[in-house]
Amino acid sequence: MRGLGDLERAVMEAVWAAPGPVRVRDVVDRLDDRGPAYTTVLTVLDRLAGKGLVSRERDGKAWSYRAVHDREEYIARLMLDALALAGSRDAALVHFADSVSPDEAATLRAALREKS
Repeated sequence: MRGLGDLERAVMEAVWAAPGPVRVRDVVDRLDDRGPAYTTVLTVLDRLAGKGLVSRERDGKAWSYRAVHDREEYIARLMLDALALAGSRDAALVHFADSVSPDEAATLRAALREKS
C-alpha cells in the first residue's frame, strides 16, 4: 500500500468524514470552494477504487463510494509497509518508540498489554 497524493488525501478525508456512502457531488461539496472539478473528483474516486481504498456501488445513475478501511487502519497499513522496507524491523521500531511523546508511549504500552 502506498501513500496518497494531495488530492487523493483530500478526497479520502471527505469520504472518511462522511457518515455513510458518498456520491461525487458530496465529495466536491466537502472540498473547499476552489476545489477540483466534478470530473476530476470522479477520476480520483475511480482511481481510489482501483487501488482498493474505496468501494463503489450503483446508486441510480450515479455511483456511491465508501472507504474500505477507516483512517486509522489505513495509517496502520502504511506503517507496516514502512517497516517492511527497514533493514531491521527491530531497529526501526526502537527508533519509532524513541521518537513518540511520553503520552503516546503510555498509550502504546497500554494497547500492547491489552493485546497480550
